[in-house]
Amino acid sequence: MREKCGIFGTTSSDAARKVYYGLIALQHRGQEGAGISVWNDGIKTIKGHGLVSEVFREGMLNDLKGRPAIGHVRYSTSGSLSEVQPLEVECCGYKVAIAHNGTLTNFVPLRRLYESKGFKFRSSVDTELIAISFLRHYAELKDEFDAMKNVFNEVKGAYSILMLFDGKLIAARDPVGFRPLSFGVGDGYYFSSEDSALRMFEVKARDVSPGEVIVVEEDCVERKVVAKAKHAYCVFEYIYFARPDSVINGISVYCARYRMGVELARESPAEGDVVIAVPDSGRTAALGFAHESGIPYMEGLIKNRYIGRTFIMPSGRGLKVKLKLSPVKKVVEGKRVVLVDDSIVRGTTMRRIVRMLRDAGAREVHVRIASPPIKYPCYMGIDIPTRHELIAAWKSIEDIRKEIGADSLAYLSIEGLKRAIGIKNLCMACLTGEYPEWAFDFSIE
Repeated sequence: MREKCGIFGTTSSDAARKVYYGLIALQHRGQEGAGISVWNDGIKTIKGHGLVSEVFREGMLNDLKGRPAIGHVRYSTSGSLSEVQPLEVECCGYKVAIAHNGTLTNFVPLRRLYESKGFKFRSSVDTELIAISFLRHYAELKDEFDAMKNVFNEVKGAYSILMLFDGKLIAARDPVGFRPLSFGVGDGYYFSSEDSALRMFEVKARDVSPGEVIVVEEDCVERKVVAKAKHAYCVFEYIYFARPDSVINGISVYCARYRMGVELARESPAEGDVVIAVPDSGRTAALGFAHESGIPYMEGLIKNRYIGRTFIMPSGRGLKVKLKLSPVKKVVEGKRVVLVDDSIVRGTTMRRIVRMLRDAGAREVHVRIASPPIKYPCYMGIDIPTRHELIAAWKSIEDIRKEIGADSLAYLSIEGLKRAIGIKNLCMACLTGEYPEWAFDFSIE
């Protein structure tokens, strides 16, 4: 199961309501389910399928009294309500509520090992395995940090997690640091998948370090880095997934995307009259491309923001694209259009957008992609299709250009992407096929 999710937690007063607002700020990370758990002499959880505002209807937050609280927004469309997070997990005489962003790469062999030792699982979600591993080791060691150190040694893959345990809030980020996690201090302690969701609470924020565990009990906080590995920060957070106003691993996502557009214009200039973006994901890179190239930027495609998750979509992918995007005829008519987007996955949507622009009168359409070709699946929590569905895995750039009907097509290079982001230790497995070793060390005992 591959999930790209968001987690939020706090020890502040009125904790559930603040988690609710935090989850709304993280809604872009998951629209298929949401849940909140609070501690009040025990764990209470409310969760459901849908957007945050759909799950938590009027008055429901009044039933979630207590603190601390954690919450989760979920992307994956599969699974029953019992698999929407936070999960409540019991093991070895203890109980936790857990929210998880990421994917475990050794889930199947490790779960089979646990089952062979008599441990029972109540869901198919890999998150449950993290909780059972933690509770098993805590029962033996009676220390949260030592227990999480054993989890890090045992559980491989991507996982930023929040847990409610015995009145405490526990946060942890895997030793590689695939998925982001921020820690804020203000009128309480706050945790969020992205620091942009913390700003409304006026806190001082920093990244949770890879391999770090933070335990908050009432007003006391203790932090330790209990495991180390070569870091591998997810490059796709910068390319597409994170909010532009977030800062991840010390890097502004907005500035990184803008520099991607600048690098793209330097590497692959285009003869054009106007630069436009595929909204919203391509906008920041398009601005960088326009600035560097000297070609004016205009809004040539307008996104319909009122097609929500529950909108009854018609059959036919072409009509779905037309409902979502509409060209501004006066911007593109008779023009040589430079169209900038963050990525091409299957190619079907880009082909329909190019056709839409031509139908609106564009004289030429030059497609520029602000990332290298995606050639390999992700096993660490970004929902990238299997390799046979990735157009760049099997076709040359020229073949893709013909497939989408563009006059020219160019991608940002790997080196250009590295320069734009500006940090080392990036996981680029979806672009290069080189997967981090730690995440695929399946030796278990």
